[in-house]
Amino acid sequence: MITRGFKGRRPPPETSGRIPPGQSLTTDFPVLSAGPTPRVDLASWSFTLKVGPKRLASWNWDEFNALPQVEVHADIHCVTKWSKLDTTWRGVSIDELLSAAGVAAPTRFLLAHSYDGYSTNVPTEDVVGGKGIIALTYGGEPLAPEHGGPARLLVPHLYFWKSAKWVNALQFTERDEAGFWELRGYHMYGDPWREQRYTGD
Repeated sequence: MITRGFKGRRPPPETSGRIPPGQSLTTDFPVLSAGPTPRVDLASWSFTLKVGPKRLASWNWDEFNALPQVEVHADIHCVTKWSKLDTTWRGVSIDELLSAAGVAAPTRFLLAHSYDGYSTNVPTEDVVGGKGIIALTYGGEPLAPEHGGPARLLVPHLYFWKSAKWVNALQFTERDEAGFWELRGYHMYGDPWREQRYTGD
């Protein structure tokens, strides 16, 4: 993992109930990733929904940005024990993507895939019903590459490794298939309030 700029501190009293167990508050936005930051050309960018290997729908950058967008205000929590409060994101909800594709969620599980080969698993119920978006902006600005731009999955109620950076596909799967970190000992679900960091937690 790569990290910089993390200055953790004990949560002040006014954040009571917002910081999960074992976490420290940061006002920075630490950068962590499994490898180098890919530089994605918007002219060739695409996003695909699929079931197994079968494509359901895909969009280029302009088509994707033309979809209705929502703004999300959320606290985020990293498995490396930092939490950042009151973050603001804007993007396309997973509900909207399914609607635009003309389908209901076809399976109970999915894998998010990224331009750098990263993947992570998330139960479908954790991204529908307004719980997940494909984020395009952070803090009112286009999402920076080091934070997953041009687009990243955002599932803020789970540990942040589940919010895949540089996302380019959601693949619905019949079973709960492990992604990159899950194959290396991270928890299959990743609930910060239950401290589900690693297998067995």
